[in-house]
Amino acid sequence: MKRFVVICILVGLSSMLCAQGIDRKKVITRNNPHVTTVDPLASLTVGNGHFAFTVDATGLQTFPEEYAKGVPLCTMSDWGWHAFENTKYYKAREALVEKDFGRGHKEVYSVQFKEKGRQQDAANYLRANPHRLHMGCIGLNLADTSLVKNVNQTLDLWTGKIESRFTYNGQPYHVKTVCNPATSQIASRVETKGRVEVLFRVPYPTGGHSDDAADWSKERKQRVKYRFSDNDADLTVTIDDIVYDVKITWVGEAHISQAGRHAVKLSNKKGTLDFSVEFKHHRLRYYSTPSVHHQPFTDHSLRTAAFWNEYWKNGAFVDFSRVKDPRARELERRIVLSQYLLAVNDAGNTPPAETGLTYNSWFGKFHLEMTWWHLVQFGLWGHPDLLLPTMDWYQGAAPKARKIAERQGFKGVRWMKMTDPSGEEAPSNVGSYLIWQQPHYIYLAELLYRYCKNHEAMKRVPAKAKEMEQVAKKMLAGYGPLVEETAEFMSSFVTLDSARNRYILKGCIPAQETLKADETINPPFELSYWLWGLQTAQKWRERSGKPRRADWDDIINRLSPLASGEDSIYWAAETAPIYAHPTPNNSLPYGGRSGGGSPNISDHPAVLGALGMLPQNRLVDNDIMRHTLHWIWDNWNWDKTWGWDFPMVAMCAARLGEPERAVDALLMDKRTNTYLVSGHNYQDDRLRVYLPGNGGLLTAVAMMLAGWDGAEGKNPGFPADWDVQWEGLLPLP
Repeated sequence: MKRFVVICILVGLSSMLCAQGIDRKKVITRNNPHVTTVDPLASLTVGNGHFAFTVDATGLQTFPEEYAKGVPLCTMSDWGWHAFENTKYYKAREALVEKDFGRGHKEVYSVQFKEKGRQQDAANYLRANPHRLHMGCIGLNLADTSLVKNVNQTLDLWTGKIESRFTYNGQPYHVKTVCNPATSQIASRVETKGRVEVLFRVPYPTGGHSDDAADWSKERKQRVKYRFSDNDADLTVTIDDIVYDVKITWVGEAHISQAGRHAVKLSNKKGTLDFSVEFKHHRLRYYSTPSVHHQPFTDHSLRTAAFWNEYWKNGAFVDFSRVKDPRARELERRIVLSQYLLAVNDAGNTPPAETGLTYNSWFGKFHLEMTWWHLVQFGLWGHPDLLLPTMDWYQGAAPKARKIAERQGFKGVRWMKMTDPSGEEAPSNVGSYLIWQQPHYIYLAELLYRYCKNHEAMKRVPAKAKEMEQVAKKMLAGYGPLVEETAEFMSSFVTLDSARNRYILKGCIPAQETLKADETINPPFELSYWLWGLQTAQKWRERSGKPRRADWDDIINRLSPLASGEDSIYWAAETAPIYAHPTPNNSLPYGGRSGGGSPNISDHPAVLGALGMLPQNRLVDNDIMRHTLHWIWDNWNWDKTWGWDFPMVAMCAARLGEPERAVDALLMDKRTNTYLVSGHNYQDDRLRVYLPGNGGLLTAVAMMLAGWDGAEGKNPGFPADWDVQWEGLLPLP
């Protein structure tokens, strides 16, 4: 069964499972983002998961320099990547070091270096290259933001259209912008009383860690070839070793001309201009849908609206209008906008970056430990088909992951932390020692299988039961081998502590990134995840008609419990007893990066993920976890947290039967739990966009409404007086 057929069946089932009792259009439109000023943090985006186009208050990318430190005005895709020329011929092996974590063999890791020299230079180059490419800036030929007045801009979520009205130096403008749902193409209609001028400019990449990826000072680094005709223009852009095409088309009378070494200007005199711009890689062709050119904006708009109508109708849905708590309105806004943003940024052919296709963070590379926070929600909100491209990427990256495990003396595949479309591991002094990304592949595969084996759903749609059974079998055959290889690494990574008759985890940095790899034993979240991952891998063997692995069962039965102290509070690790008695950094033997107080009460309160993200298991004592939750609530350094920490706390509270606290966690008034007018989860001056927070919010809400395996009652994670209406959500394991 081909992937296209699987997608069609999954989408078809989603549409049948989602009863239409809620007035979905009403809910969506009341949460449309509305912008009334030129605000660099109020950028809006159109996109389709593979390609995204972010605009300012004019509805296009008119003022990229002014928005560079806010939510930048980028044009990005899952295929557009660039690398600076490797003039010194750096090799991946130059960033490797040997470590001995007492497992009986040397382990080779890819790291960064403090000492200046070739190794440091090699690691820095490999970390920054490749980086995601800003492919071109499309904006009105206007020069001064202070002359922009009377802004009235709305993103119509139901149709995927941004409509912008404003005046510039007293002249009124009306701009509409959409993104083709299947290609890397935007279309726009500009109306004004005078001349319309649109500039298309190609920036050179910065290669920066976290920026707008546009260096406008390097005028001689790019090469652009032009071909103009009466109603279109073809550009071939060469930036070092990447080559891509840009096709600009328009309807009606207009004139296009070169406006610089790497710029063209499209203009007319009639006050209305319909145009489209499409980007295509010279070699890659991800989209099967034919390109659409020389059509009026109305046709582009109708095509986009049909796509977004189907997205909203087919997926799961929530309505908070019956809830009397005044906070419900804001929670609904965040939920609806997060659904839109994740479809735009996270549904591509690679795992998502933490700032998606909006702008670059960590050079635009993606972090595999964040795939849980980005993508689990697709499996719960009725869009399992949007998980399939990432699962395909894992298959392609498996040979690289296999080599990582081999060079470290382990079996199976070790999933890298920070990577790019090629699957190459980026050097890191933290990421190379993380392990909690490892079971994510098993988790995502399990979600897809559960979707197909949803017995309650099959009762409602019996005609689809046979088809879904076939898809489930296809998933077992397709994903099963890599599920086993993933678990094979997990089983070879544990160490037998013969003296205490148990298996331990060591030589790793936990999800709470304040501990050192060479001093950490048995971080709690990782222990729970190891147990769940191996148990689930055994289930996959049984479903496929294979016997259980005896060595895996031995680990399952003898894996260490979570460490706690006399005060019944779980520790950050067995080697980090911190919670009840925090000590200053300079007297704590475990190091940290929090800056003040104990490093172990900053960053992620990851211990709560052991019962929240994950189900109840024999390693976790609910009473101790409850004490831990309460202590963290009162004592954590919440100013040193991340956007997904709040939904993680909410999920733990929900499983412990504390729904009021779960809601309070989702809406905690902290900087890193801020959601901009666009719905983006703001973190700080560097990360003005943070999609794991959006994904975590959706996952937590799905769990709090649809529950989890074994949960009882209606909306078990919400207080009884929160009368939330919902359709189509699936429970968490």
